[in-house]
Amino acid sequence: MPAPAEFLKYIDTHADAFIMRLGHAVGIPSISGDPAHRKDVFAMADWLNSQLKQLGVDTKLVDLGRHVMDGEDLPLPPAILGRFGNDSNKKTVLIYGHFDVQPANKSDGWDTEPFTLVVNEETGQLIGRGSSDDKGPILGWLNVLQYHHENKVPLPVNLVFCFEGMEESGSEGLDDLVQRESQKGGYFDGVDCVCISDNYWLNTRTPALTYGLRGLAYYKVTVSGPARDLHSGVFGRTVHEPMTDLISLLGTLVTPQGDILIPGVDAMVAPPDEEEKKIYAKLDYSISDVEESAGAAIALSSDKVAVLMGRMRSPSLSIHGIEGAFSTAGAKTVIPAKVSGKFSIRLVPPQTPEKINPLVFEHLEKAFAALGTKNKLVVEELHGGKPWVADHRHWNFEAAKRATKAVYNQDPDLTREGGSIPVTLTFAESLGVNVLLLPMGRGDDGAHSTNEKLDRSNFIEGSKLLGTYLYELADIQK
Repeated sequence: MPAPAEFLKYIDTHADAFIMRLGHAVGIPSISGDPAHRKDVFAMADWLNSQLKQLGVDTKLVDLGRHVMDGEDLPLPPAILGRFGNDSNKKTVLIYGHFDVQPANKSDGWDTEPFTLVVNEETGQLIGRGSSDDKGPILGWLNVLQYHHENKVPLPVNLVFCFEGMEESGSEGLDDLVQRESQKGGYFDGVDCVCISDNYWLNTRTPALTYGLRGLAYYKVTVSGPARDLHSGVFGRTVHEPMTDLISLLGTLVTPQGDILIPGVDAMVAPPDEEEKKIYAKLDYSISDVEESAGAAIALSSDKVAVLMGRMRSPSLSIHGIEGAFSTAGAKTVIPAKVSGKFSIRLVPPQTPEKINPLVFEHLEKAFAALGTKNKLVVEELHGGKPWVADHRHWNFEAAKRATKAVYNQDPDLTREGGSIPVTLTFAESLGVNVLLLPMGRGDDGAHSTNEKLDRSNFIEGSKLLGTYLYELADIQK
């Protein structure tokens, strides 16, 4: 059944209020990876829980325990579980999202304050950390709920919510919760399908549905030697320097062309056949889309299929940063006593963190031994998640295809995505149901980057899409 015209009109007429609410959410710096902001993640959980309650959702906050981050013992932010509707004659959809965000500082290169939502009236962009990943999509569901609650219109399906505050830091504590609540009598018992809106269109013009995600293995490599930082004028060329060793190690991981140098990692993935290559050739995507999104003409290849496969069906290794090194303005002639490099590998089937870890550890230990240094090496896996692929011919996807056509008058691209949402596979395996990724944002949103944004049209039309999907879902045969 189509979504009611009154619902679509309601979303349009309340757009400014919805954007104001998004501004409030963006204003809470819920950075899960920074212990100093843990209180803000808790504040975001309380705010979101309050919003859900006001819209008629029966919620509960679930304590996920504690964990250690950067040597500090911290409480994990609670998961928010919620239920809206309990009609045994309706399908039950589990909605997942996360309310934590990546770190952001104006000094990183932002044009505006990252935790103040800036509405660019000229471009229609809503600029702020978390606007696209993942506060905008979560609030899209709230926009849908608000229409039904205020107008006392029953939803066409039952909704179960699972919102968490640690997705950007490995979803600590969530797997156990999902597995526990998926059992007979658990909170998720009876769920028919899952919908996650935490990804993006391939480009800026064509809606997409995503049926695959890469997994992730994230590593920290620490090299230490001197008992304290040293003066390079006194100790330069007299001692083994940790920074020099670390740079050498990082240089053994990946080529400038993206080839992974750790033996066995690339080789674990079978090459594509010609039939598979045709899937990527059909997608509405070009090299100029890649470069427009990146903001520079820096694509690894001019071959569209090769680049798309590099993003979707091949593993990648990225070096993210160095901790403990001098990085502020000016010149400081210091030899750091201890430095850590951080890098990650995006995984594809059949790779898993458990299969990749031994290869990474062995490679780094051999490379370190070859340096002939007296410094010490510690390698850690900080967090990881398995890759996921779903059946895009399932009725859950068919409902989303119909909804996309109804709202955007376009058929969606079917994509596998380069990012990772570790809990996706946990939901699929624990519940034994189909999981759909239904994106709100566009390919140039810059999630995890500076000047992250969500286009006003994607926020408003995307809210319509989420609601329309629920109506199509109610109508479709299992």
